[in-house]
Amino acid sequence: MARFRDTDLQDRKSNADAAKKALLEKFKTAVADPALEERRAALEAERLARKAERDAIRAKREAEAAEKARIAAEAAEKARIEAEAIAAREAAERAEREAREAEERAAADAALKAEQKAARDARYAARKAAKKARRKGDMY
Repeated sequence: MARFRDTDLQDRKSNADAAKKALLEKFKTAVADPALEERRAALEAERLARKAERDAIRAKREAEAAEKARIAAEAAEKARIEAEAIAAREAAERAEREAREAEERAAADAALKAEQKAARDARYAARKAAKKARRKGDMY
């Protein structure tokens, strides 16, 4: 088995520092690479484009929802107006019907009273005639 070279602490530390510096330098060159910057810019532009597209779709959905809400509000208003018109028409018809029924009741009541008065007058006249006949002696 091969053995590592025996080195002292200072040599190992300097080798580790050198390796760290080399690794850091490698990453610094990678970060400073213009191709990487272009790629990052392209990704950022693509991300912004997707975000703008999502925002446009969201705005379109919101506009459609607002349009549907407006149409629903118009339909509700139209239905309310129609319901009010129907209610007013029904109230007028009901009032007219009640007035007609009241007139009919009043006419029927007047006819009944006239009939009752005629019957009462007939009874009165019959009593008076009977009284007159009794006074004359034409009883039997």
